[in-house]
Amino acid sequence: MTESHTTAEPAALPSTRLVPPVLVRDHRVEVPVDRSDPGRFPAIEVFARELVDPARDAEDLPLLLFLQGGPGGMGPRPLGGGWWSTALRTHRVVLLDQRGTGRSSRVDGRTAARFATGEQLADYLACFRADAIVEDAEAVRHRVFGGRRWATLGQSYGGFLTLTYLSRHPEALTACYVTGGLPGITATAEDVYARTFPRQAARVAAFARRYPDDVARLGALADRLAAGDVRLPDGDPFTVRRLQTLGMPLGMSTGVDALHWLLDTLDPDADGVPDDATALAVQAQTGFDANPLYAVLQEVIYHQGERAGGWAAQAERERHPGLDADARPLGLTGEAVFPWMFAEVRALRPFREAAEVLTARTSWPALYDPARLASNEVPLAAVQYVDDPYVDLDLALGTADRVGSAQVWVTNEYLHDGLRAAGDVILPRLVDLAAGRWSVTRR
Repeated sequence: MTESHTTAEPAALPSTRLVPPVLVRDHRVEVPVDRSDPGRFPAIEVFARELVDPARDAEDLPLLLFLQGGPGGMGPRPLGGGWWSTALRTHRVVLLDQRGTGRSSRVDGRTAARFATGEQLADYLACFRADAIVEDAEAVRHRVFGGRRWATLGQSYGGFLTLTYLSRHPEALTACYVTGGLPGITATAEDVYARTFPRQAARVAAFARRYPDDVARLGALADRLAAGDVRLPDGDPFTVRRLQTLGMPLGMSTGVDALHWLLDTLDPDADGVPDDATALAVQAQTGFDANPLYAVLQEVIYHQGERAGGWAAQAERERHPGLDADARPLGLTGEAVFPWMFAEVRALRPFREAAEVLTARTSWPALYDPARLASNEVPLAAVQYVDDPYVDLDLALGTADRVGSAQVWVTNEYLHDGLRAAGDVILPRLVDLAAGRWSVTRR
């Protein structure tokens, strides 16, 4: 059951201001949490920010909706240049804060405290997946923009949202662009981790080749943490397995160098305990304070139909002895969430019981419609990165073969954050690819 957009109340009047060099309008719409049972939970607010070149605000520009990565990702806040600078030459850009993030009725520990049981909180959080986010976007499109069709640009998890959008509301879309985010249509979380864990190991090997001395630094720090009694500034235990999660950003263009510079400034005391500055940096990078939904929903975004239940990433990790805490050189984990995090990470502890309930669930609604995707006529242009450890290339190419009007540009020039690093190159190429002005040869 989907929300009826034709009879919904219009959005509140937007606030408009000039934030040089763009004109910004803030939009808010009220939506139900559970569209199959609107009275089940109190309504929430969804926030979208509209950007436009001030000189072109009076023009009837086409709309481009940005679908942020995640899960649990709010829309970007424009700082300086970026892909949106390129997009604003031709489009009016809409930045959506996904439900539960940013200014869209945020979900955090305070939210969790309002629920009497983990089961109730899990029921609530199960309504924060791609299907609900797409319906939120439709509410914005109808109530704010009068039902005008728009193009979408999906980064990472935004590609998952794109396929859900094409499955449910292709009539809303003029074209879809995806950067590093085509998921396997029928792939399970287990399928994904079986493929991405080896890709992450390749990124760790690349780090070791570039900075061989850092391998010893990591090992020495891990040895000290294994002895116990080391805490992060917020009181969380600083364990070897938390240290290993510093590998998560290695799929980004700056990830290898950022880890090196973190270790370069490491200044342990005589007992090997890391200095406060390093401990604070580790806490911030691995703490999920700004986006607990990222951790809570990390595996939930894959679930469709019937499944066995259980922690998929943890099961895969146990198949890799090189990730054991006492393995040297120390292995580093990638984009994966493990059950221990909900006991040891302060921002995630309020979600511990709910995360266990969600993990144990064996029946989930479908997110994609394979038949509808096969007959898709909306131009879909995607770029996939050869060395990306977050979204498996082979699964992405398999999806492209199963979606009508889909074309994929495969490159090793960029990593997962290619849109951020080179949006001025990538976005125009995708637009040309979708429009038939540029072509690629699939391997």
